[in-house]
Amino acid sequence: MTTILKSTLIFLTLLTTQLLSAQDWPNLKKYDSVNKTVNTVTATPRVVFMGNSITEGWAGQDPDFFTENNYLGRGISGQTTPQMLLRFRPDVIDLKPAAVVILAGTNDIAGNTGPMTVEQIAGNIYSMAELAQAHHIKVVISSVLPVYKYPWKPEVEPVEKIAQLNSMLKNYADKNDMVYLDYFPATVNEQQGFKKEYTEDGVHPTLAGYKVLEPLVKEAIDKALNK
Repeated sequence: MTTILKSTLIFLTLLTTQLLSAQDWPNLKKYDSVNKTVNTVTATPRVVFMGNSITEGWAGQDPDFFTENNYLGRGISGQTTPQMLLRFRPDVIDLKPAAVVILAGTNDIAGNTGPMTVEQIAGNIYSMAELAQAHHIKVVISSVLPVYKYPWKPEVEPVEKIAQLNSMLKNYADKNDMVYLDYFPATVNEQQGFKKEYTEDGVHPTLAGYKVLEPLVKEAIDKALNK
């Protein structure tokens, strides 16, 4: 499959997602049924992964990693941080997890739901983290994964914005007794993009990419739970 065709398919998928959820902008219905099946009184700690297509693809490509560790994937393709913030209560707080892993912001930089400043993106992530802490949920704030070019928005130059956002997220996590999870050392290439051996489109990890992320996120979760 050519790069142009892949880019077109990604764009059409994002467009279809937005059109289908036009009457439900944050896509609250996506996990409504499955959320009702979660046993929120079990003694086994559960962890929710909040995110976009990277998180959704993770749970889809390596479901055993989630089920074996009592992790719940709550990613929705194409979503930006304001959409995640609107569904944070039903998809995170109401599930009564011990911890939440937030991986968000790359679609905001791409402009999926309109232009946003780095400060606005960071503010939405801060708000999700503060909502979690207010409900005694431990927080892992993930760095945005490296991207050199978005296939569906090639005119966007994300490298500098991703670096700025990640710096803000790290400083915030450090100041607020949260765990900051930096994926960059394991995934970044010399262009500050995603290592080619871990991605096909420069944005989304392949299964090999997720296998690199898994020990890192597991270590971060364990650290958060022991805080």
